[in-house]
Amino acid sequence: MLENVIKWLTESIILKIESTEFRSNKTRCAADFYRPDCHHPHPTIVMAHGFAGQRNFRLPAFAERFCAAGFAVLLFDYRSFGDSDGKPRQHINPWRQLEDWRAAISHARQDQQVDPSKIYLWGSSFSGGHVVSIAAEDHTIAGLIAQVPFVSGLALTRTMAPAHALSLSLHGMLDALKALLGLAPVTYPVVAADCKRALLDTDECYPNYRRLSDNDPHWQNAVPARIALQLPFYNPLYNAQKVRCPALILAATEDSLIPYDLVKTMAERIPLGQLITLHADHFKPYFDDDFEINISHQLNFLGQQIQT
Repeated sequence: MLENVIKWLTESIILKIESTEFRSNKTRCAADFYRPDCHHPHPTIVMAHGFAGQRNFRLPAFAERFCAAGFAVLLFDYRSFGDSDGKPRQHINPWRQLEDWRAAISHARQDQQVDPSKIYLWGSSFSGGHVVSIAAEDHTIAGLIAQVPFVSGLALTRTMAPAHALSLSLHGMLDALKALLGLAPVTYPVVAADCKRALLDTDECYPNYRRLSDNDPHWQNAVPARIALQLPFYNPLYNAQKVRCPALILAATEDSLIPYDLVKTMAERIPLGQLITLHADHFKPYFDDDFEINISHQLNFLGQQIQT
């Protein structure tokens, strides 16, 4: 009954969802623009998914709730993911994805129904690190939400078993070599039932990521392995102190991928950072009762920002 009421309220407030697109380094990125049925210009949230994710992986549930609260939402796919163009497919490069974020923010600001002074960023997991990195360089951002955010690639690689780290490195070097030669990429699984043979290598990852992707037939459970060579050098934590906007950082006490203490450190380094502790693992905040607890914190934060 409660879910039906929430769905009715959401559908009654959302004016429409428009398909849109923008260019990032000359490549088309696909996106959805959620428009609230209220006076504009709107405060606007720019959103994208985490590691190897697509915009349809449970993010519409968040976007609908934000839109029901009066925010426009631009929800986009990175280059080479989902409905966006780009090859090789499912290519993850953190600095390339930061370019996509800059292009998405620019696209949102140019929209006539958007208040360009009230652009908020939302990221989860890998993209949670991205929004911190972007806000550290763009001090016109009004606020950010980072849900179980990626903090430090160096810290992450140190937790891997030596044999797994070696396997990843060898695959990464071979993939990088083939890329230089213009050959098809060497790929590595994102998740696997035998978790030690995947990039996301803890027990919670396989069943929950498959639930997140909802067995999307277009999603490939593999990415070019060169990301293994880049991850140790991507550390959003280093730039956290440069963030000037209010930031809601949500950390999960049972997170097996991103340690709670590291996320807490990130929140403490952001001058206007606020830490919320979720008693969940890395994936529970997307689903069921944990989602409701999670989204209530986020809506409360956004409401406070609009009132100030």
